[in-house]
Amino acid sequence: MDSNMCSSNTCSSNSVMKRTGETAPLIGELKPIYPPSVDGRAGCETWSVEFSPDGSYFAWSKGYGIVKLLVWPLEDIELHNDRQFTDTWNGKKEKTLDCGQTVWGLAFGPRTSKFASRTGGPSLSTPTVVLATGLSDGTIKVWEVETGGLRFSLHGHQSVVRDLVFVPNGGLTLVSGSRDTTLRIWDLTKPDQQVHVLQGHTNWVYSCSVSPDCSMIASVCRGNPKVSLWSLRSYTFIRHLEGNRMCQVSCDFSPDGALLATAAYYNNWETSLWDPYTGEHLFLLQECFQCNFAILDNPIRAVRFSPEGLHLAFITEDKEIRIWELGQEEPLIESELRHFSCGLCCTFHPQGGVIATGTRDGHVKFWRVPRVVPSLTHLCRVALRYAISTHQVMALPIPSKLMDILTYRNFRKYYELRCSHHR
Repeated sequence: MDSNMCSSNTCSSNSVMKRTGETAPLIGELKPIYPPSVDGRAGCETWSVEFSPDGSYFAWSKGYGIVKLLVWPLEDIELHNDRQFTDTWNGKKEKTLDCGQTVWGLAFGPRTSKFASRTGGPSLSTPTVVLATGLSDGTIKVWEVETGGLRFSLHGHQSVVRDLVFVPNGGLTLVSGSRDTTLRIWDLTKPDQQVHVLQGHTNWVYSCSVSPDCSMIASVCRGNPKVSLWSLRSYTFIRHLEGNRMCQVSCDFSPDGALLATAAYYNNWETSLWDPYTGEHLFLLQECFQCNFAILDNPIRAVRFSPEGLHLAFITEDKEIRIWELGQEEPLIESELRHFSCGLCCTFHPQGGVIATGTRDGHVKFWRVPRVVPSLTHLCRVALRYAISTHQVMALPIPSKLMDILTYRNFRKYYELRCSHHR
């Protein structure tokens, strides 16, 4: 075995430098013009936030049917002086998109995963970047980012379009999940063509994610502890991922496609990591046990992988942001304890270093994410797993410990993510 590879059962060298338990540094905030209504009516929520694939635009669903397209980096934010960003975005202007309905889902396209870029994804007839917006009446409106003009609307869903994601193959294939219990797959190069409809959920679809090799869709629905996997090649159901007691609310594939993270909630929250190829439940991450007694009701809203696949971000009721490094005992960073954080969503900048969170009162906050150098172990594993599945790894004539590392089976089965007050 390579001396740089982990030899213990709990791979503790995902990154060369470790800094855990730090307070998350807030570096900027966007505030809506209109305050939340005093009678508690919905409308002002920021249900979704997204960065464009090249990181030059930030989309903010600011409530009341309005989406702001902001040029990144923002002029008045601290990281405008960060060396990781340049002024190559000069000439771009912010835009306001009036969608006419509450906006629940946002997705920029086209996107390309590292897997697709290596294997040669489909070529686009046009390089135009678009933003898809999922609305409360079931409509999906697709906008041209450069001009801010509406290109076309997609109709078919019968209720709220809760989540949107572009297939990361460089094309314009869009997957949508709706409260009408269905997933739909659209080819935006042929918007009038009949779409593929995936049926099987028994309640509102909360979240969907597409694997980097574009072979699978994962989805979760309201009130159901099962995770559904679908084939993006045959448009058929593959399997349920089972073994979780709580109701699933969010899901996200790791950048190498070897892991699927799901967030679940019932009084307290937990996050599971699965092998999507075998359906095996690999390990479980739960909230601080002592906080669970103190807070009693602590929903989780979203879970997201960082661009390099080393970190997981969580949005929960007691913390505006919490980021965990795989295999560690403590959060890498976390915000201060709050009983009502109002957090709803989050997204990493594609170049890393920043994460944005959206809240129930329409605010967006930007947080600095510590930059760490991934270990050689992690880099080698990710490079290999971009290209081959778990079954292919298991067929290799390699030592069992190395196989465990490559298939993410070198971690403990259970982690309790203790907060700063109970360590």
